[in-house]
Amino acid sequence: MVLEETRRSRRKHRPPRSVSLIGVLGEVFITAGVIVLLFLVWQTWFNNIVVSSAQREEALDLSQEWNRGEPVKPVAPEGRADPGDPVVAKAPAEAEVFGTLIVPRFGSDYTRPIAESVSLERVLNTRGVGHYTGTQMPGEVGNFAVAAHRTGWGDPFYDINKLQLGDSVYVETKAGWYRYVFRSLEYVKPSGIGVLDPVPQVDGAVATDRIMTLTSCNPLYDIAERIIAYAVLDTWYPRSEGAPAEIAPLVQSIEGAG
Repeated sequence: MVLEETRRSRRKHRPPRSVSLIGVLGEVFITAGVIVLLFLVWQTWFNNIVVSSAQREEALDLSQEWNRGEPVKPVAPEGRADPGDPVVAKAPAEAEVFGTLIVPRFGSDYTRPIAESVSLERVLNTRGVGHYTGTQMPGEVGNFAVAAHRTGWGDPFYDINKLQLGDSVYVETKAGWYRYVFRSLEYVKPSGIGVLDPVPQVDGAVATDRIMTLTSCNPLYDIAERIIAYAVLDTWYPRSEGAPAEIAPLVQSIEGAG
């Protein structure tokens, strides 16, 4: 009994524990770590959703503007007249949106704006897809080359590695739709600018084909290398002749929303 009371008495008169510098720093670091973690969650998840939605809405609005007053009728390649050579527009001003990208493999409702240049601040971090200035325009003989983030800022090219032989890659402009057909993937170093040549990886060659090149970072969440997707122009659809049957539901839903 006496021992128990003595123990209680010591506890009552024990001096308060001093706060150590190490303890304070530890709490600061933990708090900072939580803040950084929350920021990463916001950047890679919530911000991606917001940016992706904004990019899609911009592309849909642009397509709706082009379709205004024009009949939207689905046309399969085998059911249309030969339209001749595709219309090729002049290169736009830097950061100007001149087209949209539609890739059914990326989702039935996938569409993103295409703007001039690959500036991070003015294009890739906002609009989504950027056109390499100096490469060809949609439908032109040579190499129409574009870039987009694979992770972050809407993840426009997140599924680029899932493209399969024969997949359609559509580019829509005011003039109509250009259907490119996916052919192959290639992986290069960040310095591998040969993929932007008129004939990719063949310096000085004279182009005869109409090629599209899509570039992004690889692997996911890293910039160690670049993943390259090549496609070749297959069919050109003037707006007045009707939309490609494969993406007609998307086009018609845009027209209906207007």
